[in-house]
Amino acid sequence: MKVVVFGAGNLLLSDEGLGVHLVKRMNEKYAPSDDVEFYDGGTMGILATHKLEETKHVIIVDSLEAEGEAGELRVYQKEDIMLEKIPAKMSPHQIGLQEVLTLSELRGKAPESITFYGVIPASLDSDVELSPEVYKRMEEIDEMIVSELKTFGIDMCPA
Repeated sequence: MKVVVFGAGNLLLSDEGLGVHLVKRMNEKYAPSDDVEFYDGGTMGILATHKLEETKHVIIVDSLEAEGEAGELRVYQKEDIMLEKIPAKMSPHQIGLQEVLTLSELRGKAPESITFYGVIPASLDSDVELSPEVYKRMEEIDEMIVSELKTFGIDMCPA
């Protein structure tokens, strides 16, 4: 697998489910590709480390626990994550991505590149729907991911 698009989150806590909602949408929207896997990582946290270690490029989508406006989108690269320029815990359901990557680096299996798309949640209430502030970011993130995949020589085709 060339690229894994990893959707993290808890579908039962509104905006916390962003990553899972997005990969589900992309799985339905695009034809399967041997070069891309849209992976529902749910709340697996460290138990999903193998997905980071199976590929050269990982794109992660999740809610972002940070100061800022609800619905604000932030994009980070591997260097930002490893240099701890982002919050230590990106979302409340997992250990920090820095810890997972450090383990992968120590094992000599870390991906070459990582892009993290994080959106500041408006709601973490018990609800299976995204808030309007976060939902409106779905198409933008989808387009950004498709554009990023093109840089790896991957063109996504409609399903």
